[in-house]
Amino acid sequence: MPDDRPDLAALIDMQIQQSGPMSIASYMGLCLTHPRHGYYRQGNAIGAAGDFITAPEISQMFGEMLGFYLVNLWQQMSQPKAFTLLELGPGRGTLMADVLRVARRAPGFAEAVNVELFETDPGLLAEQRIRLEACHPHWIQNFELAADTPLLVIANEFFDALPIRQFVRGKEGWHERLVGLGETGRVFGLSPTPIPATSLPPAVSDATEGEVYEAGLAANEVMTRLAKAVARRGGAVLTIDYGYAATQTGETLQAVRRHAYADPLAAPGETDLSAHVDFGILGDTARAAGLAVEPLATQGDFLSRLGIIARAATLARANPGEAATVNAALDRLTSPSQMGSLFKVFCAHSPGLQPQGFS
Repeated sequence: MPDDRPDLAALIDMQIQQSGPMSIASYMGLCLTHPRHGYYRQGNAIGAAGDFITAPEISQMFGEMLGFYLVNLWQQMSQPKAFTLLELGPGRGTLMADVLRVARRAPGFAEAVNVELFETDPGLLAEQRIRLEACHPHWIQNFELAADTPLLVIANEFFDALPIRQFVRGKEGWHERLVGLGETGRVFGLSPTPIPATSLPPAVSDATEGEVYEAGLAANEVMTRLAKAVARRGGAVLTIDYGYAATQTGETLQAVRRHAYADPLAAPGETDLSAHVDFGILGDTARAAGLAVEPLATQGDFLSRLGIIARAATLARANPGEAATVNAALDRLTSPSQMGSLFKVFCAHSPGLQPQGFS
């Protein structure tokens, strides 16, 4: 029978009509994770035929470098006989497959690792089952369910997709930006009720009228849970994403569809929504839990320090016909004009560990 239930755009409009304008965080949450119509329920977002392409899909070298990084950390932790490797937002499973192809070569690693995945997209989960079947992964719904063993976490382009709230500095203080309805459809507007300045970080206290502050409350909640788990169990959290090192003002909410920027209000559930990550706040949260935090690195520097240039040369020599492709992928991953500077690498870890790639 045909599905005659309202689509996501109609559902959002009805909610606004009934309850008034909604926060951008509520809007993003509905657009991305609505149980039936959310973007991550549609599948096929990643890759040339989708809306965007991630680093693991560009080249196997990206995952291989992370494999070296993880083996080194595991060895620094005295090679525990059992530990958990958790990936947040594993996509098609490409990154974890490349990581494990390298890491499992280290004696004892394959026998010790327990692979866990946090995924909300049913279509991607099905691909992960196929690609990662040999490593017998477990899928979890929240971080508290992870096994109580040392914990290594990787998250590539995960935190940018978590909902944010936006606040705009007005003449009389800060006002939250909301999504409402206008004559032509969904529009952005401001709450008439000002937000006390003390509710926002001191770093934005000198903002001028019209400046925007984005609060990643969901990202901070996730980091709080991860940092507490790592502090208790030992290990590290590695996340790679676009963002900034210190809390600041700036509007970064964006929508992407078919590899091009789109209107974030135009097609709920049909476009990818994201915002830059405030790594300064995440670092403060990790330190509050007792973890050490490495200086933020660019993706280009991080991968280069791990040996990606030498790996590319080896691959090109072994596959002369693919040398141009390998070198193009290397440039895309590491060049400052492409992903090399835009993407940052954040690592919080148990005191005493010295993760590679940061100096």
